[in-house]
Amino acid sequence: DNGVTRQHIENALEIAQAIPIPHNRQIVHLIPRAYTIDNQDSIRNPIGMHGFRMEVEAHIVTASSPALRNLGQCVDNVGIKPAEFVLNAIASAEAVLEPTEREMGVIVADIGGGTTDIALYVNGRVWHTKVFPVGGYHISNDIAIGLRAPIEVAEQVKIQYGDCRPDQIDSDYVFTVEPFGGEKIQVGRQDLAHVIEARVEEIFQLILQEIKRTDYEGLLPAGIVLTGGSSQLRGITDIAERVLNVPARVATPKNLLGMVDQLHSPVYATSVGLLRWAMSDNQTYKPRAQQREWSKKVGSIFKALLPD
Repeated sequence: DNGVTRQHIENALEIAQAIPIPHNRQIVHLIPRAYTIDNQDSIRNPIGMHGFRMEVEAHIVTASSPALRNLGQCVDNVGIKPAEFVLNAIASAEAVLEPTEREMGVIVADIGGGTTDIALYVNGRVWHTKVFPVGGYHISNDIAIGLRAPIEVAEQVKIQYGDCRPDQIDSDYVFTVEPFGGEKIQVGRQDLAHVIEARVEEIFQLILQEIKRTDYEGLLPAGIVLTGGSSQLRGITDIAERVLNVPARVATPKNLLGMVDQLHSPVYATSVGLLRWAMSDNQTYKPRAQQREWSKKVGSIFKALLPD
C-alpha cells in the first residue's frame, strides 16, 4: 500500500548481483542505472511508486579477487582495514565532475602510473567503465628507452620538459640529460615530444575504440575530463580533442576548503573523491550494515586529521 520502499530496492539489487561471474573475480560496484515498474521504464528513483513488478538495470564492476586480496593486505599491514574498494575513475568523478556534465554525458579518464581508468556518465549515472593497462609509467619507460637513461631520469625529464605537441616546439630547443654511462648528452625537446605524443595518442585511441565498441559515440557532448598525474602533461587536452573529437579539460578537485593549495591538483582527484564517496549517499549498492561500518571508519579518519 505504501509503494516501493528502500527495502524493495535493496532486494532488487541483491538479486541483480546474483549473476554468474568467473570464480577469480568479485563485484566491486553494483550501480543502478534505472528502474522499471511494470511497463514504465527509465525511472531514476522508484521510492513511493506503485506497481506489481520492479526490475533494475545496473552497471556491475568486477575485479580480480587475488588482486583485491593483495591490495587489502597491503593496506591492512599498515593498520588500516579497508571497508570498500572504489574504481579510480569513479572516485575521481566525485571530486571533479559538475552535475551538468554527468547529465549531458561525459567521460572521466584517470591516467595513473600503470593504468588508465575511464568511467562514462550518461543521464547522471555511471553507464560504463574500463581499465586500460597503460599509463604514465609507460610514457616514462618510452623516454627511458629513447634516452638510454634510468627510469628516474626519464620521469624527471617528462615532468620538466614533457609536451605532447612537437609541432609547437622550436626544433632548436635542447636540454641536457645524463644517460647510462655518465656522459651528458643534449636532447631536442621536439624529439622528446614525438615520443610522448605517440604514447598519449595510443591511450586516447584505446578510449575511442571503447566508446565505439559500446555505442556511446555521439552521447558524450560534455567531452572528456582528465585526472591523474599524467594529465598534467603539456598539450594533453589537444591530443584528446583531436583523437576523440570532443571537448577536453584537465580537472582538479572542486569545492575545497582549507588546504586548497596542497590539494588543487589532478593528482589528488582520486584521494579527494574517495573521501567524498565515503561520506555521500552514493549510487552504488552496499548492505546497510556495511554502510554504517564505512561511515564510522571515515568519521574516525576525519577525527584523526583534526587538531585536539
